[in-house]
Amino acid sequence: MGLLLGLAMGAAVFGIVTAVRMLRSGTPLPADLQLALEVGSTRVSAGGSAVDRLGMRFAPLVLRLMGRKAVDRKRKRIDQAGNPQGLTIDRYAARRAVYGIFGLLTTLIFISAGFPLFALFGLGFGAFAADLAIWQGVRTRRDVIDRTLPDFLDVLAVVVSAGLGFRQALDRVSARYEGPWADEIRIALRQMDVGVPRRQAFDELRRRNDSEPVNQFVSALQQGEELGAPIADTLIQIARDMRRTDAQNARRRAARAIPMATMATLVFMVPATMIIIVTGMILGSGTDFGQVLGD
Repeated sequence: MGLLLGLAMGAAVFGIVTAVRMLRSGTPLPADLQLALEVGSTRVSAGGSAVDRLGMRFAPLVLRLMGRKAVDRKRKRIDQAGNPQGLTIDRYAARRAVYGIFGLLTTLIFISAGFPLFALFGLGFGAFAADLAIWQGVRTRRDVIDRTLPDFLDVLAVVVSAGLGFRQALDRVSARYEGPWADEIRIALRQMDVGVPRRQAFDELRRRNDSEPVNQFVSALQQGEELGAPIADTLIQIARDMRRTDAQNARRRAARAIPMATMATLVFMVPATMIIIVTGMILGSGTDFGQVLGD
C-alpha cells in the first residue's frame, strides 16, 4: 500500500514538473488551438487557457485514439454546442488529456489511501470532465433557439409580406436579433453569399443544431419551396405549429413532475414531519427516560 502511494505521489510530482516545462517551452500549437487561444483569450479564464496549453502535446494522440468517426461526431457536438468559450476539437482533445491524467492520478491516490468511493469520483472526472461544457452548451443553446424561433418567424413573415425578398428579409430580421439563432442565420447567409445553394445552407444549419423546431423549420421551408406555397403563410404556419408543440411538451413535463414531487414528499417531507411531531410529543410529555431505562 505504501509503495503504491509513493508511486502515485511520484507520478504527480513528475506531472507537475513536466507541466511547468511545457508552459515555459516554445512548442508550437496546433493551428486551430493557436487561433482559439488568441481569439478566445478574453472569453476563457486563465485556468482554462493553462489547461489547453498543458494538453496541447497530447491532443494529436487523443484524436488518433478516438478515431476518425468519433472525432467527426465530437466535432458535430461541439458545433451544436456553439463552440462554448471558443472550444474546438483540438482544445477538447487537450482538455481530455489533462483531465484524464489528473483523474487517473487522483484515482491511484485515493485507492492507496483506502477510499475506493472517492477513487470512482476521480475516475469519473477524468472520463467526463471534458464533455461537461459540451453537454451544457448543447442544452442551453437548444433551449434559447427553441424560445427564439417562433417570434423570429412571426417577424420574418411580416417582413416578407411587406414585399421584401426572403433572402433580404432574413438579413434584415437577423440583424435585429442577438443570440445563437441570429448567429446561425448569419452563417447561412454568408454561405449563400459565397455561392452555396439555399437548400444546402439550410441543411447545414439543421446539422449544426440539435433542435426539433429547427428541423421542423427547415423541412417545412423546403417543402413549401418545392410545392410553391407562399413563403409568408408557410412561416406563420411553422410558428403556430412550434408554439403548439411547445405547449404540448410543457404539459408533458408538468405531468412528469407531479409524480416526482409526490415521491419527494413521501420520501423526505413526511418522515421528517413525523419525526418532528413524535419528538415534540415525547419531549412535551415530561417523561423521565432515566427511570424508563432503569438507570
